[in-house]
Amino acid sequence: MKVAIYGQVYQKSSLAPIESLLRVCSKKLFNVYIETSFFNSINKEESIQKITSDFKTFNELDNTFELLISIGGDGTILRAVTYIRDLNIPIIGINTGRLGFLATIQKNNIAKAIDDITKGNYRISERCLLTIRTEPENESLFDFNVALNEIAVSRKNTTSMITVETSLNDEYLTSYWADGLIISTPTGSTGYSLSCGGPVIMPESDSITLTPIAPHNLNARPLVIQNSTEIKLRVSGREDSYLVSLDSRIATLDNNSTVIIKLADFKIKMIELNSESFLSTLRNKLLWGEDKRN
Repeated sequence: MKVAIYGQVYQKSSLAPIESLLRVCSKKLFNVYIETSFFNSINKEESIQKITSDFKTFNELDNTFELLISIGGDGTILRAVTYIRDLNIPIIGINTGRLGFLATIQKNNIAKAIDDITKGNYRISERCLLTIRTEPENESLFDFNVALNEIAVSRKNTTSMITVETSLNDEYLTSYWADGLIISTPTGSTGYSLSCGGPVIMPESDSITLTPIAPHNLNARPLVIQNSTEIKLRVSGREDSYLVSLDSRIATLDNNSTVIIKLADFKIKMIELNSESFLSTLRNKLLWGEDKRN
């Protein structure tokens, strides 16, 4: 099996799970490629050097890869998606971060999880993505103009609110007077959108959520729409520019830009082990059903 391993930042606290992953991959005789920057970071450790002598590195992926393993938190998976793009490479994450809605393999379960994957004891969850373009076009906005979690517009260099004029399929919806607006996929519904009061949406739902960030028009509420909807945003405010973010990537746009957001024409394949489910993740991560009185 040709396997890619990606990590974003190496910290000493992650040495044990990284070493465990590499040993398991070596024992399974996988054809292992590690992202170059991550490889250079971890290969300074003597214990890692003893394992990686037969491993290779990558800067880009192609469709000969059969699996990408992310090691880090959810942000690491979001960054790994920029390598996968539309190549249909399944991805799974080992959680060395905090919550881990996307990176679901725990550090003490690496060997069993990899064994389950090699035996086919998993299912594929296809996750939709959002794509962005602007009018006038801004080709240099992002090298990869697609987001797995969310696309958000927000204020920049000011404490004043911005106005986000929003249209759905060319029909005017409303103007949000807020710190910004989040357009979230079902995958991203447990991320930034949730922290701003948005609903949790099942991953397989054909929906997009519009969640205002700290709206001043107090009757503004999150809105769930069909994911085939084309969304247009025009931002105005006291400053001449504002921020647009795709997952963890941020750029600046001028106020005269129109942002157009719609569903991407491909999906990301996420591996879910048979021993786990989205509902169990909700219970475990959000502590649903927990009550200290009982």
